[in-house]
Amino acid sequence: METAQSLLRAAMSMTDEVVATRLKLLADDYQRRAEKASSVDAAKPARSAARPEYDWPQELV
Repeated sequence: METAQSLLRAAMSMTDEVVATRLKLLADDYQRRAEKASSVDAAKPARSAARPEYDWPQELV
């Protein structure tokens, strides 16, 4: 998330519109990735809690 914010600040200071637009797109991509990683991290405890405590032998599964 910090990277996305840094890129947005840099884009705002750009005078070249093409470079600024590319930086904004890159910042959006970083933000999406950060949000996705955050949601995956939030879901991890739920998945691990749903796992059975005993690992059955493969021939019994």
